Amino acid sequence: MNIEAFREYCLSKKGVSEELPFGPDTLVFKVMGKMFALSGLERHPPQVNLKCDPDRAISLREEYDGAIIPGYHMSKVHWNTLMLEELPPKLIIELTDHSYALVVAKLTKKMRSELEAL
Repeated sequence: MNIEAFREYCLSKKGVSEELPFGPDTLVFKVMGKMFALSGLERHPPQVNLKCDPDRAISLREEYDGAIIPGYHMSKVHWNTLMLEELPPKLIIELTDHSYALVVAKLTKKMRSELEAL
């Protein structure tokens, strides 16, 4: 999967915005203002950071050694870095959905209601 396909998928999700809060080279995707994905646009090969359940993060790193690593410049417990070109698109989509769901689950009840209304 290339970064443009990843971007399009993220933006297709309900309540998602894209921002450049860390400068012009780091694209951040947020749901209801909370970050669930980011990508360094100048990183080669293309990479994205996604939030992940801590236990699942460890098993993914073991299963996809080198293609999924602890989150670059992020909490190593809650974030993974994925090498987009080394992983099946289906897995990237699944892990993007997982990251999105983790963030949505932590939203306030009011924010979840607003998201559902979109």
